[in-house]
Amino acid sequence: MANVAVIGAQWGDEGKGKLVDWLSERADVIVRFQGGHNAGHTLVVDGTVYKLHALPSGVVREGKISVIGNGVVLDPWHLVKEIESIRAQGVTITPDTLMIAENAPLILPFHGELDRAREDQAAVAKIGTTGRGIGPAYEDKVGRRVIRVADLADEETLAGRVDRALVHHNALRRGLGLEEIDREALLAELRTIAPQILPYARPVWKELDAAKRQGKRILFEGAQGALLDIDFGTYPFVTSSNVIAGQAATGSGLGPDAVHFVLGIVKAYTTRVGEGPFPTELHDEDGERLGTRGHEFGTTTGRKRRCGWFDACLVRQTAAISGMHGIALTKLDVLDGFETLKICVGYDLDGTRLDYLPTASEAQARCVPVYEEMPGWSESTEGARSWAELPAGAIKYVRRVEELIGCPVALLSTSPERDDTILVTDPFRD
Repeated sequence: MANVAVIGAQWGDEGKGKLVDWLSERADVIVRFQGGHNAGHTLVVDGTVYKLHALPSGVVREGKISVIGNGVVLDPWHLVKEIESIRAQGVTITPDTLMIAENAPLILPFHGELDRAREDQAAVAKIGTTGRGIGPAYEDKVGRRVIRVADLADEETLAGRVDRALVHHNALRRGLGLEEIDREALLAELRTIAPQILPYARPVWKELDAAKRQGKRILFEGAQGALLDIDFGTYPFVTSSNVIAGQAATGSGLGPDAVHFVLGIVKAYTTRVGEGPFPTELHDEDGERLGTRGHEFGTTTGRKRRCGWFDACLVRQTAAISGMHGIALTKLDVLDGFETLKICVGYDLDGTRLDYLPTASEAQARCVPVYEEMPGWSESTEGARSWAELPAGAIKYVRRVEELIGCPVALLSTSPERDDTILVTDPFRD
């Protein structure tokens, strides 16, 4: 049996939550390996809607172990509130079902304040962050001044870590016109939250190694999408972590040989939240129709998503960079009723034809999509659970997507409901 890494293959919001939840029925352990609570996953289970941000999607499944890995930056106050919220919906969450890596970095209140202050600087182009402090926390991790989960257990270590962080942050805050951080108040907050977080703390790398040796199936859950990757995304309009499949290893503590199947979640059209280039973005009735039918509003921010036609060039790139073995195509039902569908098969950059998105942001902004048109279908695909239930036009569209991105469809999702999923290839079978 194989272990599976799930990543978003576009700009996020591809429907990873539902697919991870669906796959977690076949897994024993579900691991979040990057990102923070800026990424929202919406699950619909038997009519009940669960909105998750920091918790792995597997928490709604009984008998599964959920893990927050070291690659995640964790806001402990948010996590406690989220646990309480999900418990109130009848889900059991205890230290027996949830583990947090001892070396996971913490997002502190001043990280969010810094994030928002930077975005508010009128003279600087906005990145479009959620203002949750994700980027500043990753900066502190790389700068070797972050406070980690394990530090909460030792008063002397914690005080020293706080002092080191404040030397840096108070200087920044003075430059931004913000009040300096109250050291004692911050330490008091950390002392209060510590006993609510520490019971979940584990040497996650060791626990996962044991699970691997015991033959347990591990599902690695990514957040956001590969086009937001700090190295391979549309920089600088990206997140602050590596989102691609390689991060599953470094963000969990298991070696790369632990990932046997990389599943890319791909929306049947394209969306993006926030700033940055978007070659196939639509500003017409078709774009509005996609947004309305797809309920395209961010789980975390509530922001309206930008919508456009499917971009095969972008997904082909992310498939190569992440070594995807198959894709899960979602929201096919949103395309029902379109007379004509378009797929981006290349770009025109100042008269030169490209089959990939260039690295320079200025060049990305000038890329004009080259489209291939296909006839749509009038029948409904919503709720289909087999190929036989799909219209011929929808099958042709799916097959053309496979050809253009060079990666087969392993799963097909036809509604937000967990069981409205067509299984073509089981990723857990090696």
